[in-house]
Amino acid sequence: MGIYKMASKESIVKLAIDSILNQTYKDFEFIICDDGSNDGTYELVQNLIKKDGRVILIRNEKNRGLAYSLNHCLSIAKGKYIARMDADDISMPNRFEKQVKFLDEHPEYAVVGCNMLYINENGIWGNRVLAEKPIKKSFLFTSPFAHPTVIMRKEILDLLNGYKVEKITRRLEDYDLFMRLYANGYKGYNMQEFLYQFREDNDAFKRRAYKYRWDEVQVRYRGFKVLGLMPKNFLYVIKPLIVGLIPQKILAKLRGFRKES
Repeated sequence: MGIYKMASKESIVKLAIDSILNQTYKDFEFIICDDGSNDGTYELVQNLIKKDGRVILIRNEKNRGLAYSLNHCLSIAKGKYIARMDADDISMPNRFEKQVKFLDEHPEYAVVGCNMLYINENGIWGNRVLAEKPIKKSFLFTSPFAHPTVIMRKEILDLLNGYKVEKITRRLEDYDLFMRLYANGYKGYNMQEFLYQFREDNDAFKRRAYKYRWDEVQVRYRGFKVLGLMPKNFLYVIKPLIVGLIPQKILAKLRGFRKES
């Protein structure tokens, strides 16, 4: 788990950390990387984890971004599998138990994710159902995996040299990784269970800078080439530039959001 400048959100961070420490599957190491925070985040996490020896807290000397932070975690991880987690989300208590069991029983898959519930300060407001068995073409519209929900085989992450630390992947490190994974002949699966709660405001897309869409165009072009999806799918390469102009209510439906009744 990477964390950055979350000292003012102690209750949210505590929920995230506790949701991992209280997993029904107990045999894990929990590596948290503070990405150069200067607001007391490191000290906050120190206090929250001091009673559990499974937690390893590390820090970057300066802010380096999520991809760098995750690679820092990977460099010391000893486990067979690598689970992702975000500092403001919640994992359901049986998430690890179910995903580890799935990977143990299905060696043909390199990564397993799950469906998500969307939460905000008022609780659950929607959900997202992901494709059960993504194929290469599944990457054309968006990443078929929700990054913080996945558990991956570490040996394969090591073969892929982890996450790419580049300007264009600063918000797309997961999309790039999963496309490289599929390009190398591996595949993943999404459990059709809601094992993760993702913190997302209804209008979060409005706050996302349009400038990052050009980064996504470049990541898509490179990824689609290695997946053998070019040139006939070039229109999907420039999709981010077009999507940025679509009204948010329509975009939410296209992305697979389901509003809770």
